[in-house]
Amino acid sequence: MELILKNDVENLGFADDIVTVKNGYGRNYLIPQGHAVLATPSAKKVLAETLKQRAFKEQKIVDEAKTQAEKLNGLEIKISAKTGEGDKLFGSVNNADLAEALEKAGVSIEKKFIMIAGGAIKRTGPYEATIRFHRDVISNFAFEVVAEAK
Repeated sequence: MELILKNDVENLGFADDIVTVKNGYGRNYLIPQGHAVLATPSAKKVLAETLKQRAFKEQKIVDEAKTQAEKLNGLEIKISAKTGEGDKLFGSVNNADLAEALEKAGVSIEKKFIMIAGGAIKRTGPYEATIRFHRDVISNFAFEVVAEAK
């Protein structure tokens, strides 16, 4: 079943992408939830026209995303967390904590666009996160989890 996505769907595609999915997934989830519409010939023509008109606006958005990604260069983030024995953390550090630390440093990004390998961090040390500013602008960001001063 061929569908046109109305908004971003995790592990499937971005808004205005034409995707092929199994019939049940499209009929029972994507279409009723309002995430997609059937990719009929007329819908494809409307999509092509919309994408053509949006191309200029999209370039401006991509440029803004690139400037925001440039702010990350040279930025050093150290997240302090309570530690127990050795380098183990009490609790964990996740993408929400990194988003909060970046906000304090002047880079505003939603936590859902930050991916930390392995999900939650449970030990101190250097780590890397993948930050998606736009579908075309993805940046790797190195940060460090340090023990909180007692």
